Amino acid sequence: MASSSLHASPATPYRAFALLLLLGLAACGTGLRETAVADAADPPQAGLVSSAHPLATEAGLEVLRRGGSAIDAAVAVQAMLGLVEPQSSGLLGGAIMLHYDAGSGRVDSWIGRERAPAGAGPDLFNDAEGRALPRAGAMLSGRATGVPGVLHALELAHAAHGALDWATLFESTALRAEQGFTVTPRLHRHIVGTFPQASAPDVVALFAGPDGTPLRVGDTFRNPAYAASLRTIAARGADALRTGPLADALLARVADPPHGARMTPADLLVDVAERSDAICRPLRARVICTAPPPASGVGLLQLMLLLDGTDIAGRGPEDPQAWLLFAEASRLMYADRDHYVGDPLFVDVPVDGLLDPGYIAARRALIGTRAAPGAPAPGRPHGAPANDADATAEPAGTSHFVVVDAAGNAVSMTTTIESYFGSGRVVGGMLLNNQLTDFSWGPGAAAANAIAPGKRPRSSMSPVIVLDRDGRFAGAIGSPGGNAIPAYVAKALVGWLYWDLPLQQAIALPNLVARGERFNGEAGAFPAPLRAALSGLGMEVVPGAGEDSGLHGVAVSRDGLQGAADPRREGQAAQP
Repeated sequence: MASSSLHASPATPYRAFALLLLLGLAACGTGLRETAVADAADPPQAGLVSSAHPLATEAGLEVLRRGGSAIDAAVAVQAMLGLVEPQSSGLLGGAIMLHYDAGSGRVDSWIGRERAPAGAGPDLFNDAEGRALPRAGAMLSGRATGVPGVLHALELAHAAHGALDWATLFESTALRAEQGFTVTPRLHRHIVGTFPQASAPDVVALFAGPDGTPLRVGDTFRNPAYAASLRTIAARGADALRTGPLADALLARVADPPHGARMTPADLLVDVAERSDAICRPLRARVICTAPPPASGVGLLQLMLLLDGTDIAGRGPEDPQAWLLFAEASRLMYADRDHYVGDPLFVDVPVDGLLDPGYIAARRALIGTRAAPGAPAPGRPHGAPANDADATAEPAGTSHFVVVDAAGNAVSMTTTIESYFGSGRVVGGMLLNNQLTDFSWGPGAAAANAIAPGKRPRSSMSPVIVLDRDGRFAGAIGSPGGNAIPAYVAKALVGWLYWDLPLQQAIALPNLVARGERFNGEAGAFPAPLRAALSGLGMEVVPGAGEDSGLHGVAVSRDGLQGAADPRREGQAAQP
């Protein structure tokens, strides 16, 4: 199905592979910028966690202090995020994770993307008269929920790389769920939000205070049902969502009206998660590794390779031409990503064609000195199938975190229940995902991301692990943000790898998401003269819909690990 990608086979140490990639790039006459990290001796490692909430960061650090691996800590971080950031991710959602093994240098991808039930089809979001449901109605429906994948992916990765017993990774969060934690401004903003899920009965009940009114900033939120679910999951693992009381409750809740789901006990028994090879390409004395389809890592890599042949590295964040290059390359990437990326088990995704140097050069030649009028059309890379136009409308949600353990193993994981509070339905103290609305539905039955039984919707999630020229771990990054994720991550990579900014400063750069005819971004964060110059180049930067980025990452320096957390959220990067 999906075209083969450059990756390390199980018998090939990744460090040797990365070195061959870079030597081959140099042999083709491409200059490589030397970096301080590349020639440095292995820096001291103490481990690090960066996530969107201090309690989630602390949950991961507690595991690292006990001698846990990066995967062990990732399990604990995800469990805590499901409690303290329930609007963004949870154990009834999905995730895409990269893992770097310090011993072999290998980068693996663990895909925990939700799957459509066997009874799903093109009419999944039609009403009884065959008319398409309003989007808000579809998102709140039982049919919006896909078979959860995050827990299955974590269980598979833990079996391969865990150091501590699975059952020991949940109790600290279970205790916190019983004791409660303080409602933050960001959580409160979602509890009283105007989006449909905030007024869903399950969400209202979950976040009601003793007097029945919504919890306020500074109030204590307790979730004893979540504590009980965690202890069941600690004892049974992912089987807790296949059979038994939690599984039964899930099936019953998605079957409830309005628009009950076509999910059966057999759907929960399907293997949802899988290990796959990361997609990796050389970039300026580094190797960038990210997740394959149905994730959007191929789009992120295409965007970075488009930029790599420009003079953006010689410019900087004050230069309007730098932002023009970024915007025009982004628009070309999104045109291709939207048209070609889907579940590779169901559609041919031309990964190699999209990343072919000749194709990249041809697409780059379309970038001018001003913004091109109109939305760019998708290109025709080698191996491209004939797809219908895409109609996906992916809302913002999601969370990202990174973990490095004392041995140098690393995790970069993006995790989601799709939109804020998922479908607005709760089972066992956990929000159900509404991931199936990430399909292209309505017109375009032959789109790459069209609905099909057992299919996984395309995801914008693009977690990244960066290696140095010797194949050693050099950093990791990722972000939430729906369709904006590849742009958010690419912006930070440009600041970090091209403009030599510390990762924290690169993350703090203004966000710009150029897709189709629009140039969305943090308009107020661009200095007025720069914004005026961009307008003169045909780029009217306007505020976009959805949440801000939530970039979290880590970079290796001579002094050790340097963590970074997006100032747009309430996160924290810390070491044990």
